[in-house]
Amino acid sequence: MGKFGRITAIFYGTLIAASLIASNAMAQGTQPIVMRLSTATLNDPQHEWLKRFAAAIDKNTNGRIKAEVFPASQLGSIPRQVEGTQMGAIQGWVGPPEFLVGVDRRFEILSAPGLFKDEKQAFKVFDDAQFDKVFLSMAENKGLIGVGLFYVGPSSYDMRIPVQHIADLKHTKIRVLASQFQTEPLARLGATGVPLSLGDVLPALQQGAIDGAQGAVSVFTAFKYYDAAKYMFETRHVYFYSVAMLSKQWFDKLPPDLQNQILATSKQITSEILPYSLNFLDQQRKAWVAHGGQLIELSDAERAELNQQTRSVGDDIVQQHPEMKQVWDMLVAIANR
Repeated sequence: MGKFGRITAIFYGTLIAASLIASNAMAQGTQPIVMRLSTATLNDPQHEWLKRFAAAIDKNTNGRIKAEVFPASQLGSIPRQVEGTQMGAIQGWVGPPEFLVGVDRRFEILSAPGLFKDEKQAFKVFDDAQFDKVFLSMAENKGLIGVGLFYVGPSSYDMRIPVQHIADLKHTKIRVLASQFQTEPLARLGATGVPLSLGDVLPALQQGAIDGAQGAVSVFTAFKYYDAAKYMFETRHVYFYSVAMLSKQWFDKLPPDLQNQILATSKQITSEILPYSLNFLDQQRKAWVAHGGQLIELSDAERAELNQQTRSVGDDIVQQHPEMKQVWDMLVAIANR
């Protein structure tokens, strides 16, 4: 085991030991169960979901569960957060489902371009109880229980160079998540998708190692990307979501009444977060412009052209990976209603 592996093992070992101590204390009725909740972002819908959940679960369990929120990757990079949640060192993680591709490839299907014509239609995803049930349960055999799926915002390309049209993206290098659903559309537009962890994006923009990044305005504004890449090209060809995942190892050891309360509270917060997310998007667009950023809207004609060029990406990828077909067909059926 290398130095990094030993450090990681020690870190998670310490967290797991602390969790066991807290659980044993709770069994003796001396102190609440500690629930560590982690995300990579700060002051955005993901962070807000965790804060609201932490306050609600404390109230709803009469203090039997004490949730602690760790935003801005305080508990490690996103892959380390996911691993920690699987191991039970972290009890809950919120983030883009595409970061769970290493757990189950089906989690990347929400990145498929051209599925929804507008934001309102994109809401159909989490309004569909059957899809939610299937999607959120896909990682249970890998130690993760999904308890919430919620909307983050439409896709944008935040660029260092001025862009007005889709053709301006040609020959550029753009940060994406490590998902074929994000790299393939750029390849069809003549650009190159470069997978990077969130912490590496801003330095790469500042140094000119990449020309832009794909994401949502909420992330770009919160991390002050406008200083390094002020041209935000809002394409809306993809709509982003986040998932809330709990450690199955930890969850399964809880008494049934606390399990039920966690599930009910998660559902409550997920239903509450949409108005916040929509208002937050409006605030972040205004803040972007106020700090010198430019917001470029894609015309309806070019959006139609973009969707025409990329709409078949999902079908083409699923043909290569038949294990994705059942969930993909459910998603396409939702989009076609």
